[in-house]
Amino acid sequence: MLKRIKSFWRILNRPPVHISLGLVIITGFVAGIIFWGGFNTALEVTNTEAFCISCHEMKDNVYEELKDTVHYENRTGVRATCPDCHVPHNWTDKIARKMQASKEVWGAIFGTINTPEKFEAKRLELAQHEWARFSANNSLECRNCHDYDSMDWDKMGDEARRFMKPAAERNQSCLDCHKGIAHNLPKEMNTGVDPALARLMEQAAGAHLSTGETYYTVTSVDLYTDPELQNLAGYLDPASSVNLISTKGDALEVQVSGWRKQKGFGRIMYEGFGLNVASAVLEKDVATDDARFDVGENKVDDLTGLSWEQADITLWAKKGGLLPDRDALWGYADQTYSDGCSVCHGEPAPAHFDANTWPAMFSGMVGFTNMNAETQALVLKYLQLHSSDFAENAH
Repeated sequence: MLKRIKSFWRILNRPPVHISLGLVIITGFVAGIIFWGGFNTALEVTNTEAFCISCHEMKDNVYEELKDTVHYENRTGVRATCPDCHVPHNWTDKIARKMQASKEVWGAIFGTINTPEKFEAKRLELAQHEWARFSANNSLECRNCHDYDSMDWDKMGDEARRFMKPAAERNQSCLDCHKGIAHNLPKEMNTGVDPALARLMEQAAGAHLSTGETYYTVTSVDLYTDPELQNLAGYLDPASSVNLISTKGDALEVQVSGWRKQKGFGRIMYEGFGLNVASAVLEKDVATDDARFDVGENKVDDLTGLSWEQADITLWAKKGGLLPDRDALWGYADQTYSDGCSVCHGEPAPAHFDANTWPAMFSGMVGFTNMNAETQALVLKYLQLHSSDFAENAH
């Protein structure tokens, strides 16, 4: 062993030409450490908010918009900086993102967005690039802080829980619903609260209800198993019908009628046989409690081979979210669809597709609008119930 060590040492000390191999190795090792340390230090410098806003294209535009959002200032003091949302944390994805971002230097050098007017002119294009990136990586940067598995549904607001739980089950990308939360939406996408929907909600809040009549939800409405409205049973989608059975204070006893697929837990109740037009989504323990349902006809869908059953269930809801007919809802949905989807092109007529095709088609279109989740659900229900399945002479 000692001879081998001496032999190895002689090799290291033997000069290949003018310097020893050992010196070459040691020098290369030290140089590698210095280079790697310098590279990572430079990388981290470019990964700070100070660096991001060092050019006025960012500082005078999107950074000023960020200051007005909850991601910048909030009650907990937890703030997201530019790289938190736009640079992945793991090293390989970070390097790939830096390589993509290198072309942004071109814009800074040649001033393509160096004035507010130039920036606004390209805002839609820039936003679409980021939305596409978030869609491709399933909102990887968002998930550094927002993890579906860590969400406490009981502490979440009713409306948020109603949409976040299905999104978690589908592992949905955050940006599918949360565009415009840190920066202004492009001017092509109209922003602000829609007063038309607000008026419909006001009408529902003051509507006089009679037992034995059919009513329709304006927005999503939570369902409960008890008149005290303590035990959540699920929720009704917008524009879904219920039959009013009785009232108890501010609680309404309602019957929900529809069709369920017998495969799985049967959590979703649909408007009609073979049509994926959702009326209600039930909690698993409620959906699997057969004693709660009055089951009627059973049929097999020849197209899919799935068995469906007609079923009624009686649950409770809070007063204030029902209207006596759908006409006003359809009028609002039709106008919203026309306004939102004609920005880029002429919107397809509702009867252009069948009810089961519309969800996929609408999903591809709605990302270019500013519709919130409630409005999206209402417009989709309108399109499905005015599709070729319900229209005469439609193709």
